[in-house]
Amino acid sequence: MSKQEISAVSKLKEIEIKIGKAKNRIVAYDGEPISPTLICVSKNFSADDIVPLLKAGQRVFGENRVQEAQSKWPALKQQYNDVALHLIGPLQTNKVRDVIKLFDVIESVDREKLAKKLRAEMDLAGKELPCCVQVNIGQEEQKAGIAPEQTIELVKKCQNEYGLNIVGLMCIPPFDEAPGPYFAMLASLAQKANVRYLSMGMSKDYEVAIMMGATHVRIGTALFGKRDVN
Repeated sequence: MSKQEISAVSKLKEIEIKIGKAKNRIVAYDGEPISPTLICVSKNFSADDIVPLLKAGQRVFGENRVQEAQSKWPALKQQYNDVALHLIGPLQTNKVRDVIKLFDVIESVDREKLAKKLRAEMDLAGKELPCCVQVNIGQEEQKAGIAPEQTIELVKKCQNEYGLNIVGLMCIPPFDEAPGPYFAMLASLAQKANVRYLSMGMSKDYEVAIMMGATHVRIGTALFGKRDVN
């Protein structure tokens, strides 16, 4: 392996160890132990960057942009057919059909219009993808997501009116604030909505997120290094 490949695999192992240590400090959710899943965020990284992690056994990845994912993941998924690819970025309704073809989990449902489109396209494709409602947990204008106070209503509408398999919630807390209270808020919302999956925590705060009940953490920079573009 090249130095770059060795570095990526080494970082993967380090993160897995840290996840294990953080997991040992969490409080069980409803009496059940939590085993957090690592989502490797490969946004702005090439197939060549991803392959060493696939060879090392990593199988859960996240992408923000549909078009970028289409440029690298069809070939990778053909070679590694047990990969689970999560859409973790905002989803426009005109991209829903493409997303259903390529992705395995959609984490960014944030409005009724999108839920309606997802239902129609899943019916056409004969597929049912697990989905998460994205919560704008810090109520920041520049971020996507439903307002916290509207979250439970949207979850129920997605489930009852559109028959979507809403498995949990996702959030990105404000960058310059302590994340713990926001993670606690998301966990509380998930309990009230009766959903289990909590996608929260990224490179700088995933250990905190795990201790607050995250079932999935989304890590890119700590694994691949800094991206050349945003």
